Amino acid sequence: MTARIGARRTRRRALVSWLGGGLLRVLARTWRIRYVNREPLDALRAAGQPVILSLWHGQMLPLLWVHRHQGITVLISEHGDGEIIARIAVSLGCGTVRGSSSRSADRALLGMCRAVEAHRDVAFTPDGPRGPAHSYAPGALIVSQRTGAPVIRLAAGASRAWHLSSWDKFLIPKPFARVTVAYGAPITVDAPSARDAANQAPRFESLMAETVAVANRD
Repeated sequence: MTARIGARRTRRRALVSWLGGGLLRVLARTWRIRYVNREPLDALRAAGQPVILSLWHGQMLPLLWVHRHQGITVLISEHGDGEIIARIAVSLGCGTVRGSSSRSADRALLGMCRAVEAHRDVAFTPDGPRGPAHSYAPGALIVSQRTGAPVIRLAAGASRAWHLSSWDKFLIPKPFARVTVAYGAPITVDAPSARDAANQAPRFESLMAETVAVANRD
């Protein structure tokens, strides 16, 4: 019985992922994308420097689309909703590491460090997978401290959008919306220990708020 229930859940998640990915492609091709301060990211990539992207969980949909097929490794939780997001991310050309700050944290951070050391960009949603919204868990900062890769904040805003009633107010830009993607300045976390790196989370939380404000500026 348990095996049948698990198989049904797997099939349902696969179907939802397939439908969601298809709808995303149809919808996203109508968006008008505008970038703000992307030049530092482009320069680091041109120099062969991997980066750590930091974005809020609720803005994941447009940001995954904008950064599709760029070889980015995304940290995604292991719970059911995470499986759907992971499948969509893979369909957009992303790699995945499964885990979170609350489950399998050490293994997840090790996987992200290894991705950086393999010269791949990585992405964290520091308030995921379950919030509270816009609360900065320190995983990205610890990976920066361990690898020397800079953290780049990014945020998305839309001229017209739906917001789900979920904890993160998940953002879905409407057809033909203008989507603004804003990037913060690269910051390498220089700290003597992982604990000291984690203590910088409130600072990055404030900086994320500034980046979100830029993305939502008309």
